[in-house]
Amino acid sequence: MRILFFLYLLIVPTFLFSQQKKTNELDFNSKYNSTDSIKKPKEKIATIDMYRVITLDRDTTYIDTSLTIKKLYSFNYLRKDNFGLMPFANEGQTYNTLQYSLNTFSPYPEFGFKAKHFNFLEANQIRYSSVATPVTELYFKTVMKQGQNVDSFFALNITPNLNFSIAYRGLRSEGRYINQMSSTGNFRFTTSYNTKNKRYFANAHFTSQDILNEENGGITTVEDFESENPDFQNRERLEVFLTDAKSFLKGKRVFLDHLFRVNSTAGNNNLYVTHQFNYENKYFEFNQATVPSSVGRETVYRFGDSYKTEGINDQTHYNKTYNKLGLVYENTTLGKFQFFADDFYNNYYYNQILILDDKIVPSSLSIRINSVGGQYDYRKNKWKGKFMYARSMTNQSLSDLDANLQYDWNDDIQLSFQYQNMNKLPNNNYNLYQSSYVNYNWSNDFKNEKINSIIANALTPWVEASVQYSIFNDYLYFANVASPGQIAMNQQIIAPMQYANTINYLSVKANKEFKFGRFALDNTLLYQKTDQHDNVLNVPEFLTRNTLYYSQNMFRKALYFQTGVTFNYFTNYYANDYNPVIGEFFVQNNKEIGNFANFDFFFNAQIQRTRIYLIAEHFNSSFSGNNFYASPNNPYRDFVIRFGLVWNFFQ
Repeated sequence: MRILFFLYLLIVPTFLFSQQKKTNELDFNSKYNSTDSIKKPKEKIATIDMYRVITLDRDTTYIDTSLTIKKLYSFNYLRKDNFGLMPFANEGQTYNTLQYSLNTFSPYPEFGFKAKHFNFLEANQIRYSSVATPVTELYFKTVMKQGQNVDSFFALNITPNLNFSIAYRGLRSEGRYINQMSSTGNFRFTTSYNTKNKRYFANAHFTSQDILNEENGGITTVEDFESENPDFQNRERLEVFLTDAKSFLKGKRVFLDHLFRVNSTAGNNNLYVTHQFNYENKYFEFNQATVPSSVGRETVYRFGDSYKTEGINDQTHYNKTYNKLGLVYENTTLGKFQFFADDFYNNYYYNQILILDDKIVPSSLSIRINSVGGQYDYRKNKWKGKFMYARSMTNQSLSDLDANLQYDWNDDIQLSFQYQNMNKLPNNNYNLYQSSYVNYNWSNDFKNEKINSIIANALTPWVEASVQYSIFNDYLYFANVASPGQIAMNQQIIAPMQYANTINYLSVKANKEFKFGRFALDNTLLYQKTDQHDNVLNVPEFLTRNTLYYSQNMFRKALYFQTGVTFNYFTNYYANDYNPVIGEFFVQNNKEIGNFANFDFFFNAQIQRTRIYLIAEHFNSSFSGNNFYASPNNPYRDFVIRFGLVWNFFQ
């Protein structure tokens, strides 16, 4: 009732002031109506193309305030379409990756702890702005039980060539299971500048991000959950492995990307000097006050023997400095030729050296890599291409070949192709990890991963389709290496592994929307297949998302709404499980999840530049059986009604 009352208060006053003629222009500064008897000077009108959003590669889009079914798909914690990702029960937890082609790779060694990074904004995900007038965007969405999810953004051009933006995304959600609270914050500050003569351009940002999760390790007895016993409808009655554990990921970054044109006047031939700087530090902590867990009447040491009987506090530190210096020659006919050299340095470290019975685990892993490479960019008529190759010059072997080609057949048909060949260094936590748990200490020297991928995309009026074929050699993963005796004692012992054989992966994805008057059916289908000697890279073979909805304008087009049902489904497969000690998913081949229907009902409305969302998530959970999981012992979400909005202000 509170949600409906709030919706009423929000909508009704808006109707009173929304009965006006609509245009395609954003006339936000008009202060006078047609009844004014005094003639006023005509004010300048800002059009939508004056509100630009710019990527690191300087691709430009515009702020979009429309309401579409795609906007519904991105109305979530990640603020993007999460098809192919399976969220855990509470907002702000991790996601199981159903669509493996969503993974992206960098040839450089990364921090690791990938399960904690879904909401961690990387440098290439930061967007810069250029706006005619100040712009504000407010995002709000209710969560599970107590808390809220908010995201606020403000951008301002002090002069036509100097922009600042500031944004903060915050979440707090208690969750319905024991020890499952999430609390996150993502602060972003950006600035963009160019000189009046267009010789110098700069984009810079600062981010400060923290992700705190209480970690319960999953439910101990899945039979209690699956039995549909009314006693366990209150999910806090289900036993979990950890009742006072938590993980914490924190990071700060300073980033600058700028260029200077050497020749004073732009012409058919131009020469640029470019530089990119990235300094970042990260910190991951796993904290567990009480080591033993209770499963029924038994005492369980979930992660095996430990050096401490209480108060485990594992801390991993990391910092990275990256500099890239380039020289670009641009010819209006031939394209852009770039030559660059970069310096990558990271320090991944602990506070001590461990001397064990059979090995020594060092305190740090420091890596310096110097690479050189070239890039060619071409854009002419209907063709657009980018071809890049880089190779390390130091002892650390590294190489990256990335070729992209795009052809715009016409305004409605676009074809693109990509080939990538990468020799990738292992992430740091594969080669070094220290913990208070005896079996979670290792020092390795793994081979580089070799990745070959071919991707083809087609955007047409009939279908949007993409095909990816990848070959992985020396594939790195985490696995449960617990002995049968340890498994019998409910212990989970995880260690990094490297697969000696080849893995072939194929994915085919298609999207098509059918419209029947005011009704529409939006369909996204994904087929995946792996060819491997052992079950290492496990994916569901088939995923689908189908949305049937109805759209209508009301109140002389002052209100536009969409309402319908979304169906999500994926086939059974041996899903990866989650381990909170190392903040990673690991391969398991004991329990399959999937093969359950997930229905969401929604009602979305737009009033001027406000989009309102009311969603009944997984409303069939109470009568379809308790077989819904996000990982083998972490259930998916129960039925919940959630409300939220996205509100844009143009001043």
